[in-house]
Amino acid sequence: MTGASTRAGGVVGGAVAVAAVDLGATSGRVMVGHVGRDALRLRQLARFPNGPVALPDGLHWDAQALYRAALSGLRDAHAWEPGIASVGIDSWAVDYALLRGGRTLGEPFHYRDARCDAGVEAVHARVGFPSLYARNGLQFLPFNTAYQLAAEDPAVLGLADRMLLVPDLLAYWMTGRQVAERTNASTTGLLDVAAREWDLSLVEALGLPAGLLADLVSPGDRIGPLLPSVAEATGLETITPVTAVGSHDTASAVLATPMRETGGAYISCGTWGLVGVETEAPVLTDAAREANFTNEGGVDGRTRFLHNVMGLWLLSETIRTWERAGESVNLERLLAEAAAVGGDVAVFDANDDVFMAPGDMPARVSSWLAERALPVPSSKAEMARCIIESLAVAFADAVAEASRLSGQAVDTIHLTGGGSLNELLCQRTADRSGLPVVAGPVEATALGNVLVQARSLGATGESIESLRDLVARTQNVRTHEPQGGTR
Repeated sequence: MTGASTRAGGVVGGAVAVAAVDLGATSGRVMVGHVGRDALRLRQLARFPNGPVALPDGLHWDAQALYRAALSGLRDAHAWEPGIASVGIDSWAVDYALLRGGRTLGEPFHYRDARCDAGVEAVHARVGFPSLYARNGLQFLPFNTAYQLAAEDPAVLGLADRMLLVPDLLAYWMTGRQVAERTNASTTGLLDVAAREWDLSLVEALGLPAGLLADLVSPGDRIGPLLPSVAEATGLETITPVTAVGSHDTASAVLATPMRETGGAYISCGTWGLVGVETEAPVLTDAAREANFTNEGGVDGRTRFLHNVMGLWLLSETIRTWERAGESVNLERLLAEAAAVGGDVAVFDANDDVFMAPGDMPARVSSWLAERALPVPSSKAEMARCIIESLAVAFADAVAEASRLSGQAVDTIHLTGGGSLNELLCQRTADRSGLPVVAGPVEATALGNVLVQARSLGATGESIESLRDLVARTQNVRTHEPQGGTR
């Protein structure tokens, strides 16, 4: 691919060129997508690390470092493709910055910070969880934004006149406009699950200032053109818009999941495993609440009915623990050795909160198993296999529950994201569920980001189905058929 294009439309061979800033919990990327009715190509122009920063008051994100890296990445993107016609930003959910007069009041807290427990108690003292679920449709997670806000220092919260989730914060810094994109806003616990508008009476009941909440926008809406300083820093033209996408990374990933069949379930697998089905309306039954399933906003008003599973965090934090002890770990070799482990392997509950915090993951897994008189892994390969098997069980169980609770039959599982590269995980999920697992695309989140931008520029079909068909026609996937039984 050459960089030849026209600046005005960013057109290359009939495709529009757009840039995706894709921020994950461990790294961020800037990608350029060329998208047309028969074209969907991505190129990574920048990758940068991300992770928690321990400060005296707790765990935070370094949002300013992410912003600098995003601008640098956009400069690299512009150098490679001068015709970029739009920029879109997605990230993880729930975390936010507080602002006053446009200035941030400190770095955003990290969702793994221990302060969240106090926020849960404060919220449930005002509004019980069953009532919350009926209004916001969210599963109980102690780090949902409503709980984090309840845990804020009252003096700091009293100063704030705006709350912006992470992608909205970066969009504000780029455009000067403060907005809240709906798919990510749906993870705060403050959005009415049916109307997809801020639930101001709930905000009042929780004792939060309503002025914190920015005007809502939807995927495809134009947030605004770049500020002159941003255009200068990136080389992009000032007329280049920042376009709202499914700014919750899972919303973008689900959009780009090639579910062309009616019985498709999805697993967006990275640090977390988001497991569920897409529905036209939220599922707010007592059974859904008791199973801790969530109803999050999707692109075009659809609902992501899903359950959060701990995901590859379990394996990555295990590897980090070994590396902190001075041991070198080759992931490819480790997974090959894990696949060769014979005999029965004990499994643990991948949803147990004991595995949430950073720290010695192998010790916690071993303790969990030992407390229940289950075999404890005696080697790195056995530990990795134990984690993979536990994730496969959790994924299979969540798919079955999503089907039962939604009333939607499932005959295929689509596993996207970084986890789709883990062939052992994909195969064991197929074996444990008894369903074929279609692995890929790896870059589902970035693909969903660029697809929404391209659609807003008129370069693709309008329907979600047409976008998924484009993904299916242009991206590499592989199918893992179940291999008889769970072993």
